[in-house]
Amino acid sequence: QVQLVESGGGLVQAGGSLRLSCAASGRTFSNYAMGWFRQAPGKEREFVAAINWSGTSTYYADSVKGRFTISRDNAEKTVYLLMNSLKPEDTAVYYCAADYQLATTRYEYHYWGQGTQVTVSS
Repeated sequence: QVQLVESGGGLVQAGGSLRLSCAASGRTFSNYAMGWFRQAPGKEREFVAAINWSGTSTYYADSVKGRFTISRDNAEKTVYLLMNSLKPEDTAVYYCAADYQLATTRYEYHYWGQGTQVTVSS
């Protein structure tokens, strides 16, 4: 089992940047593929980005492609989401998730963090 804790959320103006972090503890972090998801009020949780165990494969939602970058540091047991050119529609609670297989749907991730709020003002 792995425990996940997100940080780095906050309030930012449109066009600004934030970097989210997700620190893992428990079993070997490098065994897990990692994903970022987000959930806006009244909406379903949606996929944002995912990265495989070694960091050599990444996937992005079309809505964030070219603006967001997912990366990981297995030595630090941390996965990051660098968010540039933020838009008001990026406002949501952002969650990191872990599982053994790289996936882009929330149903395939068994381990979740508690989330961190990102608010983008116009």
